[in-house]
This record gives sequence, structure tokens and C-alpha cells, in this order.
Amino acid sequence: MFGSDTTLDIITWNIETFPKNEQTTTCYVSKLLQTIDMDVLAIQEIEDTEIFVEMVSRLNGFSSHYESNWFAGLGYIYKTNLVEINNIYEIFETSQYWNTFPRSPLVMDMNFMGQQYFIINNHFKCCGDGILDINDNSDEENRRYNAINLLKEYVDTNLSNKNVIILGDFNDNLADAEPNNVFEKILNDKDHYFFIDFDIANSSSSEWSFPSWPSHLDHILISDELFSAFSSDNIETIKIDNYLQSGWIEYDNNISDHRPVGVSLKVIYKK
Repeated sequence: MFGSDTTLDIITWNIETFPKNEQTTTCYVSKLLQTIDMDVLAIQEIEDTEIFVEMVSRLNGFSSHYESNWFAGLGYIYKTNLVEINNIYEIFETSQYWNTFPRSPLVMDMNFMGQQYFIINNHFKCCGDGILDINDNSDEENRRYNAINLLKEYVDTNLSNKNVIILGDFNDNLADAEPNNVFEKILNDKDHYFFIDFDIANSSSSEWSFPSWPSHLDHILISDELFSAFSSDNIETIKIDNYLQSGWIEYDNNISDHRPVGVSLKVIYKK
């Protein structure tokens, strides 16, 4: 379904208040995790952390990390034989950032096949009217605008020349026109950043990650150090619902209202 033995395979997935349908959900997700050949899964909306940890503990070869300070928090599942964790920590966690980041971004500093990567997992503020009001701090689009720009500033300042992947449920559309595109500044910095799912956002709605609206809200952003590791045919919205007997209805009732988005990156060895 996804992934290979020669690439770094990363997925972002809003798993919708896990477990959405209690034990039924854990059964579905456990089977999926053993089917999808992924190395790192960045998850949003883990509501029951005990069930989450128990589920992962029953999976051979996987470990997990979560942050439960916020409702329906962020977490990771990763292959223990391939992923070496250096550190996992939150950023922008103090009260001055709570309006911008309802859930503090979760950074995974890891090694994979001898190379270091920084993955920053996010779940931005939802909702809004589609109009960006940069003068209103309570405006949902403004909160997302500030969030992506703070992340850019953080990477520019702290992770320059590092392999950086910023991903998650950004709750906004990459294809919005100016002046209402909250990603405008980072989209215009083409020398340093690239949303690798940009073509998905501009393609048919059948490829979007949030079919219920429909919209494409779940994104993967890479720094320029990874440009050569990316190929346009190695990014996809993983349509798990296509493999279920009752399709989207079965998926939405038992797993999530978001589809996962995954990328396979070549490992570029640096001296």
C-alpha cells in the first residue's frame, strides 16, 4: 500500500479523537499499521493515551511517544529497528503562544540510516470563514498564519542546514488565493521550503485528505536540505477507504474523518 525498504517513509494522520469507535478502532488501526510500510507516523488527536500505548505495545517492532497536556494531543509511532530517537520535545509551549498554537508543536529529533532528521508534528486551530484578518488575533486564519510563520522563524533560527519536515493537520488550504492564503510567506520562500503535497491540494478533490468537506488540510513541508530527496511520485493521500468493504462510510465510522498523507524520501548521505 505504501513505503519501501530503501526510503524514509513518513505519514501524517489526524486520527480523530482516537479511538473513535473504541476497541473496533484499535483493531482497524493495528491491522493498518502492520500493512502500511511506514517508518514514522505523526499522529494528531490522541484522546485516550492509555489505549494508544496499549495498542502500540502489541505491535511487533514499533514504539510510541505522545504528549497528553492538551486535549486530543500529538504523538508518534515509529519502527524501533530503523529509527533512533535523539530527543522528543515540545516547542512554543508557554502561555504566550497558546492562542497561536492550541496544541504545542511536537519535535522528533531522530536518526535514520545514519542521517539526522527533525520532524515537527502540528495540529493548528480549526475553523474560520476563509478570510485572513491579520489585525485580529482571535481570527482563526490569523492564528494559523502566525503559527506557520513562527515555525518558519524557529527553523530558520534553530535548525538551519538540518533535514526538517514540518507536517500535520494545518486546518487550511494551500491553494487559497492571496490575500487569504495563510501560507503565503512560506510558499514564497521557494529557495528554502516546499510543501510537497502542493499538487495534491491543487488536484481533484478525490485526492484530498478531508473528504467530508471536501478539502485538503493535512500537509507535509520540507526544508531545502531535502529537496533532492523528494520525487513528485512519492507523495500521496493514502485512501485506506478504498480497501474497505463499505468504503468511506466504514472508514469514517470506525477510524477517522481524515485520510493519512504519506511521503517516501530518498536517504541523501552527507559528509
